[in-house]
Amino acid sequence: HDKNPSEHTDAQLIQRAAATDKSLLSGAGPSANQLGRGGMFTKVQAAARAARSGTSTVIACGHHPQVLKDLARGRAIGTLLFAEQAPLDARKQWLANRLRVRGELVLDQGAVHVLKNSGSSLLAVGVIRVCGHFMRGDLVSCQSQNGEEVARGLVNYSAEEAKKLIGRPSAEIEAALGYVDEPELIHRDNLIVFT
Repeated sequence: HDKNPSEHTDAQLIQRAAATDKSLLSGAGPSANQLGRGGMFTKVQAAARAARSGTSTVIACGHHPQVLKDLARGRAIGTLLFAEQAPLDARKQWLANRLRVRGELVLDQGAVHVLKNSGSSLLAVGVIRVCGHFMRGDLVSCQSQNGEEVARGLVNYSAEEAKKLIGRPSAEIEAALGYVDEPELIHRDNLIVFT
């Protein structure tokens, strides 16, 4: 629904939407009672994860008798959250759905643009802030300056090392650290970009 139907009598059923539509999350809330399993927010997140593997999802009331038969007949009793893109390969799905994010890299607008449009690796020159405590190989979230998660990936440097590399081109890594493990903070093979 476009609003919580328990609180708004004028709530309208959303019959179809892209599973990755971020506006769905803004209207989804937590579980209304202690017996719930995470509320609509969690269900929409799960549908987005399923969409990354090319799977569409229907969210419908489980208390409705014959719910599966009615859905199979095409009745509008739930919301179809469809997958828009081709399925990600298994490694990219694993990165996207891995739940333990150890830190964040906040990116400038140029880095956000490059990640979203070119499929490139993340270089330190595009990072403006490092948050959290992480080690080489940990999963980190790459965020825009307004807090939007742009990507996730396995980082090539620890948080302490990454802080020393903020805003530096790859050619300056050795001068900053005394060594070079990799020329990028996150290699594109270890990076999943969210669109």
